[in-house]
Amino acid sequence: MPDGKKLKPQHAPKVAHEDPKFLGSVPARPIRILAEYIHPLVQLKNEGIGDTIVMFGSARIESHETAQARYTRLKRRKTGKMSSEALHRHHAALRSAKSSLEMSRYYEEARQLSYKITNWALTLGPKPRRFVVCSGGGPGIMEAANRGAYEAGGKSIGLSIELPHEQFANSYISPELSFNFKYFFMRKLWFAQIAKALIVFPGGFGTMDELWEMLTLLQTGKLAKRNLILIYGRKYWDEVLNWKAMVRWGTINEEEYEMLQFADTVDDAFDRIRAGLEKYHMQAEPFLQAY
Repeated sequence: MPDGKKLKPQHAPKVAHEDPKFLGSVPARPIRILAEYIHPLVQLKNEGIGDTIVMFGSARIESHETAQARYTRLKRRKTGKMSSEALHRHHAALRSAKSSLEMSRYYEEARQLSYKITNWALTLGPKPRRFVVCSGGGPGIMEAANRGAYEAGGKSIGLSIELPHEQFANSYISPELSFNFKYFFMRKLWFAQIAKALIVFPGGFGTMDELWEMLTLLQTGKLAKRNLILIYGRKYWDEVLNWKAMVRWGTINEEEYEMLQFADTVDDAFDRIRAGLEKYHMQAEPFLQAY
């Protein structure tokens, strides 16, 4: 028989979308993926973004000012009383600093190119905003791209990625256009989906991963063939990758190789990008406006 005791009233359970334990679980992964599509979509539309120019490159390339200061500091360090082991480390650090100083030209040139692109794009009006510079959101060439746009008085986008080793969003991204992704493939989708051009500065595995992704999408017709891919800095890239060897070995054909353009100066890169955009992309496509 019931003992007649009353149970204490329970607190109402959290609704599913407010339950952090559930949202962080494996079964809820599709919800997290969908959120990484919808959130940028809403923000980009709210900010009137029409399309983007994506700039990739190494996160490890420093500004000239930073690289010069480190090289000068090491150069001035007194080595007379150093042990042989400490002297060896010093010379290695000095070589690294000298290399960083040489590579810093790419930071400054990415910054200048972004400035020129943004300055020109601002003349096209704000509704929609055309050819907005978009980077991977972090330091190095990514920072340089956002910095150039900021210095030109324009907005820019940063698509950061959550990594085991913390990567911070650089301070030059427009705050309302700064996004952080857990999933690489969703981040890549937003790099590709509204881009009209890709500019690739010297970089490592991540830069090449993103380059191959875009090239494959172009090759297979998943992106418009008229989208531009410009490789900046042939001295670096021709040593790292033998582009024409792929043609000679038959793994790509001449038409696929010609999807690539090359530049070694800011003015040449800007002229090529602007010419391509003016030829093929001046009519804004209403992708974001369709939602």
